[in-house]
Amino acid sequence: MTEMQKLYLLVPLAPLAGAAIAGLFGWLVGRAVSHWVTIIGVAVSFFASVLIFQDVMAGHTYNGSVYTWLTMGDTRLEIGFLIDRLTTLMMLVVTFVSLMVHIYTIGYMQEDPGYQRFFSYISLFTFSMLMLVMSNNFVQLFFGWEAVGLVSYLLIGFWFTRESAIYANLKAFLVNRVGDFGFLLGIGLVLAYFGSLDYATVFARAPEMANHTISLIGGQTWPLLTVICILLFVGAMGKSAQFPLHVWLPDSMEGPTPISALIHAATMVTAGIFMVARMSPLFELSETALSVVMVIGAITALFMGFLGVIQNDIKRVVAYSTLSQLGYMTVALGASAYPVAIFHLMTHAFFKALLFLAAGSVIIGMHHDQDIRHMGGLRKYMPITWITSLIGSLALIGTPFLAGFYSKDSIIEAVGLSHLPGSGFAYFAVVAGVFVTAFYSFRMYFLVFHGPERFREHLGHGHGHDGHGHGGEPHESPFVVTFPLVMLAIPSALIGYIAIEPLMLGDYFQNAIHIAGSHPAVEELGKEFPGAAAMALHAVTTLPFWLAAAGVGLSWFFYLKRTDIPEKIRARFSVIYAILDRKYGFDEFNDWFFAGGARMLGRSLWKGGDVAVIDNFFVNGTARLVGRISSLVRHFQSGYIFHYAFAMIIGVFVLMTLFVKG
Repeated sequence: MTEMQKLYLLVPLAPLAGAAIAGLFGWLVGRAVSHWVTIIGVAVSFFASVLIFQDVMAGHTYNGSVYTWLTMGDTRLEIGFLIDRLTTLMMLVVTFVSLMVHIYTIGYMQEDPGYQRFFSYISLFTFSMLMLVMSNNFVQLFFGWEAVGLVSYLLIGFWFTRESAIYANLKAFLVNRVGDFGFLLGIGLVLAYFGSLDYATVFARAPEMANHTISLIGGQTWPLLTVICILLFVGAMGKSAQFPLHVWLPDSMEGPTPISALIHAATMVTAGIFMVARMSPLFELSETALSVVMVIGAITALFMGFLGVIQNDIKRVVAYSTLSQLGYMTVALGASAYPVAIFHLMTHAFFKALLFLAAGSVIIGMHHDQDIRHMGGLRKYMPITWITSLIGSLALIGTPFLAGFYSKDSIIEAVGLSHLPGSGFAYFAVVAGVFVTAFYSFRMYFLVFHGPERFREHLGHGHGHDGHGHGGEPHESPFVVTFPLVMLAIPSALIGYIAIEPLMLGDYFQNAIHIAGSHPAVEELGKEFPGAAAMALHAVTTLPFWLAAAGVGLSWFFYLKRTDIPEKIRARFSVIYAILDRKYGFDEFNDWFFAGGARMLGRSLWKGGDVAVIDNFFVNGTARLVGRISSLVRHFQSGYIFHYAFAMIIGVFVLMTLFVKG
């Protein structure tokens, strides 16, 4: 084994070792050792990823098996690594954000009795995600896929004594099982038709399978690759919270804030986006699948943004913005702009992790009150949190020169160049989404950091998810909390400017992503690309820039100048407000149709099968039958000799009758 291959193994195994020590021996080694071993594990993983990145940039990619897990006939199920430019980019993002979250957790969870358990979980989460992105076959991809699902279940329900947390983690788990069912069917079809689960083999054979059809319900024939791609995308819809499987993500805010940053910024929700980009050789052969991906993404990007406008819980506002941004990435995938989707995934990971951790810092400062209506004027009490939040919010809405601008504007332009069915609607959705994003992001920013100090009326009444109110003035968070904020604010400001050129000119990913010649969006963008600085300066003349400015201006007017207007609008448009407040009724429908349907089926099986058939007919029925026969036979057992003689004569008569007949 070469030195580099040892490094490849070190990347996922270092966080796994930290998770094992903190999880199994945390009670023995104590808090400090638990957080140090997990942080060192993730730090080792990050620095190893940096070295691997440099090696890959020097032209050394790797695709090989580590060991064979199972052999079935000619099929070998293996654990193996595919180390190329797409993988290393994901490894850097995952390990860096995870490292910042680990450091932040020391400050955030210091009073929590489950301290060691929490560190073990987040380290295990990092291991699972790394196994997912480094895989070179569908088996390992599925292992990582399910592992991040399991650990997210443990993290969302971390405070397991709280009913809302138990409901939220069960919901996340069940919704993800729906997506995973499709994902597993897709992988099954790949194995059935391609005879292999190894990426390289499947991708090499994909063009010859392009004209294959498969017979589905009612003898309908469908192109094989369309069915496979849509089934794989159903898995991505569950993980990356796309409509209509988005319902779990806002509820998952019940977990502690560090996991909100980890699950919803860099890792779990981006797994679906990464998977579709990795499967680009398959998706490029099915325009139907690409159209489905684009339309689903567009619905998510626009309609989930609307929900962010009326939320008052600081973490839920950021959660809905995550949903909306994942919609943007999905739209880019549908437009065959995979490099742009991964670019937005990377920039979003930094500024969204920053926004979540800043929200957590505000929650600490506010003594665990999460309602933005109880805040205001925190700028002078929490200067570091304020300035980093501002950078994160500006990056999110696509301010020129900041990270989010380059990736978001590239997505909008790529969709504008697409000619697939549904691209017109998608273009409208992503452009309109710019205004909505700017409006709700700055609504939260103004309500929290500017305006009157409303918290004085609510001091001592902290009723957020993360604890209990203690009263007292808001205060800046400790260094262990503000350090990750500053470290995430730097890439949130600069990474777009640095990375846009290699990504936009299309030479960064090389062979890691395949784009068909008939889908020229990225190529067109590359031709028109004027340079990072010129692109930012030119933005002032574009519609998205003015829509974002209008969103910020309107939220400033509504929430700082004329604070009575939002209430009047709510009263005037009470029906629309009610629809948004109920999240379009998805939760009610799921509770009524799926949960209620399952309960009704269970009840009918219980009453019809268990009570009526088994209990009444078989168990009680046989007892009743024996009782009735007994009550008849009892009359012959009288003790009178002439009764017995009579019974014997009758018996002999019956026997003789039968005998003579025979």
